[in-house]
Amino acid sequence: MSARLLLGAPLVQDRELSIRARVQDLASHGVVPTLAIVDATGQEAAARFARAKVRMCEKLGLSARTCRLPSSGSGGELLETLASLSQNPEVHGILLENPMPEAYRGLDAVTRIVPAKDVEGLHPFNLGHLLSGTGEFIPTTAAACLELLHHYEIPITGRQAVVVGRSSVVGRPVALLLLAQDATVTICHSRTKDLAHHTRQADILVVAAGHPGLVKAGMVKPGAVVLDVGMNFTEQGKALGDVETEGNLEVASAWTPTLGGIGPVTTILLLENVVRAAEKTVGT
Repeated sequence: MSARLLLGAPLVQDRELSIRARVQDLASHGVVPTLAIVDATGQEAAARFARAKVRMCEKLGLSARTCRLPSSGSGGELLETLASLSQNPEVHGILLENPMPEAYRGLDAVTRIVPAKDVEGLHPFNLGHLLSGTGEFIPTTAAACLELLHHYEIPITGRQAVVVGRSSVVGRPVALLLLAQDATVTICHSRTKDLAHHTRQADILVVAAGHPGLVKAGMVKPGAVVLDVGMNFTEQGKALGDVETEGNLEVASAWTPTLGGIGPVTTILLLENVVRAAEKTVGT
């Protein structure tokens, strides 16, 4: 029997109703929640994701602006843009698209975003609060994983969770969130020996390594819940996850599809954070 698909759409629809109501309330205060998307990746995939976020903002009554910047150079323009947006009272949330190009990775650009506008939850201030369990802006992709588990009433407490990937964007934050829900968590990465040994122990397997097909047939425990966070594109534009479907989809109990799974939930949580940041400016 094939795995049950954990689609993001039902959860997103519920959240959309709440966001629209909150946006209308903000309008009565003369405030339009505004997201600024800063894209210096130079990648078409990132531009595609940015356009999708803009469309969702328009659909729900938020405002969005996109700043496309060069993917090479000293990085001065990038840092100045982030600092300027942080000081702009009309901007409530700032999203810095990833992955950052090699030339900019040493800039620690996310620190130029004030924590109150870091709606993706990746500023060291917000990550520190996540560690202490008091975070308001939680890394949205990691949060989306937990939201899907809760929405589909998948138990977490006492289960063995394995996270493949250790980035501050997904891997480490989702491990902390699972730990906070009383899962027993193992983190694997590129230097892990015998990855298959670990993935086959997982009741809940989260794969966020950015390597298409990393988890191959036979590496998933029968009955496991698989959250495939990977989003990789071929030259032909086909989206591939980090987990091979063939040989794994048949044994898992539940699975997030590459398209329509984690991604839509991540976006709606991001927009919720923008609305929350806007509400703080008017004290609601």
